Amino acid sequence: MKLYHHPLSGHAHRARLVLSLLGVPHEAIEVDLAAGAHKRPEFLALNPFGQVPVLDDDGTVITDSNAILVYIAKKFRRTDWLPEEATAAAAVQRWLSVAAGELTYGPAAARLVTVFGADFRPEEVIGRAHLLLRRLEAHLTGRDWLVGGHPTIADIALYSYLARAPEGNVDLSGYRTVVTYLRRIEALPGFVPFAETPAGLTAAA
Repeated sequence: MKLYHHPLSGHAHRARLVLSLLGVPHEAIEVDLAAGAHKRPEFLALNPFGQVPVLDDDGTVITDSNAILVYIAKKFRRTDWLPEEATAAAAVQRWLSVAAGELTYGPAAARLVTVFGADFRPEEVIGRAHLLLRRLEAHLTGRDWLVGGHPTIADIALYSYLARAPEGNVDLSGYRTVVTYLRRIEALPGFVPFAETPAGLTAAA
């Protein structure tokens, strides 16, 4: 099993994290985005969208980070990470949608501005980030995990961009419950950290 990734991509870290937490042997292959490796024909043959991560499981290619989470949990029948029961499965899917929506257009977009020079309005994406953080703070009050009494792929989906939100000038200091939740994920056996960059509030620290 091969994972094509980039160390500064939160989406790619999401895929690395599920493989590591579930103890799945794999080869990590770094894609040089700065050199345009993701736009070369050999990479586009794997993913026509030219994005990381890409999982190649002996010829079965999965190209979306959330899809990789689902694929790994299903392939290895890890119903602890992706429950089969209808209500719990729906709750996990809801948070995967948040990861693809509010998280991407809030904390992730704010980080894209400072780390990669993306052309977003900082005040707008930072505002979205804080809206999501307020909702998470409320949801996690009295809970250890997003869904049920143990970690699921929903927690993996949200971790990377939440943990590095300060790089996008999103201050986490007012969200004690969220910060405690992030530390809880980091304490899981098999956790692999997401590379830090000296950007935003991280640069000022």
